[in-house]
Amino acid sequence: MTTTSERILVNYAVTDGVAVIELSNAPANTYSYEMMRQLDEAILQARFDENAHVIVIRGAGERFFCAGAEISMLNSVSPTYKYYFCLHANETLTRLEQTPKLVIAALNGHTVGGGLEIALACDIRIARRGAGQVGLPEINLGVLPGTGGTQRMARALPKNKAIEYMTEGKLMSFEEAQDLGLINYIYDSEGYWEKVLEYAKTFCPPNKASRTVGRIKRSVQSGSEVAFSEALAIERELQQLCFQSEDAKEGISAYIEKRKERNFTGR
Repeated sequence: MTTTSERILVNYAVTDGVAVIELSNAPANTYSYEMMRQLDEAILQARFDENAHVIVIRGAGERFFCAGAEISMLNSVSPTYKYYFCLHANETLTRLEQTPKLVIAALNGHTVGGGLEIALACDIRIARRGAGQVGLPEINLGVLPGTGGTQRMARALPKNKAIEYMTEGKLMSFEEAQDLGLINYIYDSEGYWEKVLEYAKTFCPPNKASRTVGRIKRSVQSGSEVAFSEALAIERELQQLCFQSEDAKEGISAYIEKRKERNFTGR
């Protein structure tokens, strides 16, 4: 994933159908262009990995999922570098959002700034109880959330609430974020990671038709950005792919035969 001269800032591993992408840059898992390139590569690796049915992104350690971009790096580079850095980060998170596999963000610690922007590009967000806060406080630096934050936050919340949180630079607890719909689940700290993996595996064969899960995700993510008639066309094409799958044959046969067990294969 890296050249010999690069630090390993993103770890990739697959176990039981779940690809785990871990952001690893102590102490706060902040990202540079170097880390974002490694994340980009890990996303592509997960796309092509036939053994990966679901993707989970987490932060290394106990305190941070990710605290966003490295401020010291931003302070030392030119405005042109910053522009291309943001452009590549946008492209990377869009690639993550459009990958036809379910992506779960395991918010094991503070998730602020660009860290929340990464999480917002994921499909499901699961937080560790009492482990941190979330928010987009870039206003305090005199800049805006420039890795998709203004757009994804405005799609996740009512526009007035999105503007409120970003212009005031508010941080909120995981519980408050769940009440707003930004977080799907909050798990207790004890056994947190094991519970996240257990949940992720429920979307893997033989439990679920994993490619259909990915196509539902693509239909929602792509369809929500176009006109309704075009969204229906996307849905129809993805449905046709589902109809051609072995898993659709299995699911329909199990229903006709009144079988409770469905042996999905991800094909």
